Amino acid sequence: MADRITANLPSRDFGATAAFYGKLGFAVDFLNDGWMILSRGPLELEFFPHPTVDPLSSWFSACIRVDDIDGLLAEWRKVGLPSDATSTPRLTGTFKLPDAPRMFALVDEDGSLLRCLENGVADE
Repeated sequence: MADRITANLPSRDFGATAAFYGKLGFAVDFLNDGWMILSRGPLELEFFPHPTVDPLSSWFSACIRVDDIDGLLAEWRKVGLPSDATSTPRLTGTFKLPDAPRMFALVDEDGSLLRCLENGVADE
């Protein structure tokens, strides 16, 4: 297996987190009382229990880098998440910040931010 790093994010309830990410194509690879691993192909997210995390003030985040950002966004839009700036959870459209690749953002039910960035695109 290649060297890698995976995100470790909070979950108020592993069952709810697995159900939310299941709608986005993730499956449970490992689960016990203190740890859960979800995967979607090569994408992997790990979760730890944090029953008191406040979704509205959470500062947890991770970056997901993918080759087909438009395809991933199209798949995830089928879930029907809100796109406004105040809903939790929510899913944005694509955007581009200065000196960064094209991206979109997903905020999950626990307030964790996933920045989904386009692979192989030079920062302009």
